Amino acid sequence: MRITLFIFCLFFFSGINAQKSSPYPFQEMKFRFVGPDGNRAIAVAGEAGNPMVSYVGAASGGIFKTTDGGFHWKPIFDEMDNSAIGALAVSLSNPRHVWAGTGETFIIRPAHPNGNGVYKSTDGGTTWQNMGLKETIRISRVIIHPTDTNTVYVAALGSTHAPQSEKGVYKTSDGGKTWNKILFIDAFTGCSDLSINPKQPDQLVAAMWQVSMTTGLLNSGGPGSGFYRTLDGGKTWQPMRNGLPGGKDHPTGKTSIDYAASNPSTLYALAEDTIPALYKSTDGGDSWKILLQKNSLAQRGPYYTRVRVSSQDENKLYTISVTIMESKDGGKTFNGNGSFEPGGDNHDIWFDPSNAQRIMVAHDGCMNMSLNGGKTWKNINLPIAQMYHVSADNAIPYHIMGNRQDGYSYHTAAISRQGSIPIGSWKSVGGCESGFAQADPFNPNIIWSGCYDGGLDVTDLTTGLSHDVRVWPVTGYGWAPADVPYRWHWNFPMTLSRHQPGVVYVGSQFVHKTSNAGMQWNTISSDLTTNSKSRQQNSGGIANDNLMTFDGSTLYAIAESPVKKGVLWTGSNDGQIYVTQNEGQSWTLVSKNIPSLAPWGTVSNICASEFGEGTAYVSIHYQMEGNNDPFIFKTSNYGKTWQSVTGNLPRTNSGFVHFIKEDPAQPGLLFVGTDNGLYVSGNDGKEWIQLKRNLPPAPVYHIDIQLQFRDLIVATYGRGIYILDDITSIREWSKAKNKSAAQLYPLRTTYRFNQQNKNHDGGDGVKGGQNPEDQAVAQYFLPDTLTKAPKLYLTNEKADTIATLTGTNLKGINRVWFSLSHESVKAPVFKTIPRDNPFVTLDEKGTRLPYINDLDMAPGLEGLRLPPGKYQLVLQADNLRLQQPIVLLKDPESKATTAEIQAQYTWGQTLFSAIRRTHALIEKMETERAALLKTNTPASLKREDAIYQLEAKLIDVHQTGARWDSFRNPSQLSEHLLGLSKEALLMSADYPPTAQQKKVLEQLQQQLKSIETSYQKYNYH
Repeated sequence: MRITLFIFCLFFFSGINAQKSSPYPFQEMKFRFVGPDGNRAIAVAGEAGNPMVSYVGAASGGIFKTTDGGFHWKPIFDEMDNSAIGALAVSLSNPRHVWAGTGETFIIRPAHPNGNGVYKSTDGGTTWQNMGLKETIRISRVIIHPTDTNTVYVAALGSTHAPQSEKGVYKTSDGGKTWNKILFIDAFTGCSDLSINPKQPDQLVAAMWQVSMTTGLLNSGGPGSGFYRTLDGGKTWQPMRNGLPGGKDHPTGKTSIDYAASNPSTLYALAEDTIPALYKSTDGGDSWKILLQKNSLAQRGPYYTRVRVSSQDENKLYTISVTIMESKDGGKTFNGNGSFEPGGDNHDIWFDPSNAQRIMVAHDGCMNMSLNGGKTWKNINLPIAQMYHVSADNAIPYHIMGNRQDGYSYHTAAISRQGSIPIGSWKSVGGCESGFAQADPFNPNIIWSGCYDGGLDVTDLTTGLSHDVRVWPVTGYGWAPADVPYRWHWNFPMTLSRHQPGVVYVGSQFVHKTSNAGMQWNTISSDLTTNSKSRQQNSGGIANDNLMTFDGSTLYAIAESPVKKGVLWTGSNDGQIYVTQNEGQSWTLVSKNIPSLAPWGTVSNICASEFGEGTAYVSIHYQMEGNNDPFIFKTSNYGKTWQSVTGNLPRTNSGFVHFIKEDPAQPGLLFVGTDNGLYVSGNDGKEWIQLKRNLPPAPVYHIDIQLQFRDLIVATYGRGIYILDDITSIREWSKAKNKSAAQLYPLRTTYRFNQQNKNHDGGDGVKGGQNPEDQAVAQYFLPDTLTKAPKLYLTNEKADTIATLTGTNLKGINRVWFSLSHESVKAPVFKTIPRDNPFVTLDEKGTRLPYINDLDMAPGLEGLRLPPGKYQLVLQADNLRLQQPIVLLKDPESKATTAEIQAQYTWGQTLFSAIRRTHALIEKMETERAALLKTNTPASLKREDAIYQLEAKLIDVHQTGARWDSFRNPSQLSEHLLGLSKEALLMSADYPPTAQQKKVLEQLQQQLKSIETSYQKYNYH
């Protein structure tokens, strides 16, 4: 029987502070990653001269490292408390020194996580230490002195949502122990890029950027933007104006600059402008000439705008934007509007200082790498998906779905019958990168999915076809929000009614309702925002950028009461909360009843309670207004009064809340997603504990709970979707945190899922999702550590023991994964050396194990699956005896009858009986043969040979343990039985045995009986 164990210790709730990062009360609760494939990387760096070692920094998914040239990657930053990587640097003089700057600096949406300073590793990324600058929020560049690892420069863009003094350029000369701010323009201007002269490292150039992002407005550019140079290691700086834009005379937007490492007298600078422009200097920055003006140089400037020069050729330069524009002649000519070959929507490029043929490019499809100077590229995709939402349907097994930035609307089974969740199992279900994907509560084959610009699709999974049903099919591209009839947020809200089939609500500044699957819409509200025109103007700044990413005064949340029909809640991105109790006939503004509520908060989520028609929880965040504190409120009377349930949630750069979810099966059990973690409260928000374990510190944007399977599903904006299987133990903990009696918690209904044929997708790699660890999980609470591990017995209705498990004995909650099957059959143990292979040796116990062919025979050892029915799990330890029922149901997709499954099981019992008899007889013969060989007399050797001839009919006695020994000699009785078990039971779903399978088993049983008779007849025992 396959058994997987894991334990998590439970500390009593009292006195636990959510801000303590370790130890976590639920330290051993293991989440499983389910996918999908990833997207945004924004920083790349490698070890110079060593193509085996490279690093990738994800926009909100941490750092990944390879040590084998890109074949395998592993996350190396997950133990930290931030996942937004804005910059990476590897020391030239000591590549074990790696630095990371946090906070994203390629910004175009209200969905960019903050950072918390700069980190340093002195062991190649194995361990990290925060070296300060925590209030810089966003770091765009880290530069390590080429010969002195203690000297490091940091380009701080700073907060893009509020003025602050922590912007500019910083320097340390003692490895990060202390920092000096060596360049500061003003509280509105940060540093977007930084470059060092590798031959004269006291010379640096800085690209400064004035930018402001608030709810409803992105303003890139101003007099603070421009270019600066130092010739004395940062002691003094001079603006570079001789031919370059910047300052009050020529305000510009985002900027970038780079030295040509092979000839530092040559520099290139790129500036976002009304028409983006590229500049060049050949005298070390004293004077500049314009090379090219073209929109393709810096499209959507805040999201891209970077220029880089080849590390070994001053005339090869690259501008990084939607495409990569390349010049091989110092900027005289370029490759048109650029190439998508290195990747699309690009952010960073790195050239190996020792070999410029080795290039890496970070982009919205992760990362591409080349070893031949860009002639060919290999895409590296990492599990760094930025998911906006996740939802689960009620199918069995259930499906999960959600929209991924830079991708589409994804859909797959949360429990795969293919062993894992391959990337090929994820399907597109309409919509696009933004928005919600949700299954119709009354028909899980119908999926609704949104998209920016008010896009809305209905997809029928039975046909794979989608139907556009958006409220108003007129594109809003390029328009100021004030000038269009409907203002749609990038992630406009959508709710499918649980009370009325076919009813769906979506939100612009109004609530729109359809009762016929989107064929017609009615507006059932007035404008439920402040309708502030000041934040509905052209977004962008230096250049307009209107793509529904910064529309102000839009609805962001809609929730329907699951308790009472007609009760709807709305929340906007300008802090307005409304409720209607009569399906929109009248609406009441209730946010005004929240004491001291600041304006322009984004109502990020409304959770209408399952336990009270007027009860709701609301999360509000102010990241876009420069306040990162968490705000959560609860009402029990339709918003007339509110109370804070923020409790002890941490106040950090990443403390603001994206989502709150009340457990639909347990009142007062709350889950919250912040910008770097997941928290749980068992007492209705009075106190919070972080659910950390193996969950990366990525933003948690959305949470769902699947009732039938009791699974907690988490959508992270940076590391894909994770599932915490069966939260029964958390529910029980919530009910009675200080209960001292031992408990065996109720087990969820289990299904006899069959193995399905796999999709061929080239292998799972790092992108493959994980299935639950096993079929069922036993969870039990122990008030104290036991002297020895308890036993758990799986029994049938007759109280016959089917399988015995060894549990864990730790104080707190213990978890044991197991299969609902009989125990697996053990392979027979050899105690002799094969006659024709004397090189084979025995172990210290005088035994050796055969190699059972892993493809065709070894699977036949797996325990016989139980038929559907009722079973018991009994826990026994010392004087303790607890039990819980288990209900096992058949696979809902199985077409077999209960009688057919029972026939398979009954026949399987006969087959496994034959296997066990065969293996027992082999071991008996092996024991006797070993003793006879040790006696080593003519009589004993003669007797040993007779037994050997019989054993040779039971198993291949020639095998040595090599995998393919089975090809050398004919298979025998044991191999035949195991092959039959694998094909007729494991690989035959719920089908009863065929006539030929029955006949073969009868023949094999006869052979076994004949050998047993011969063994007994000659008294060889």
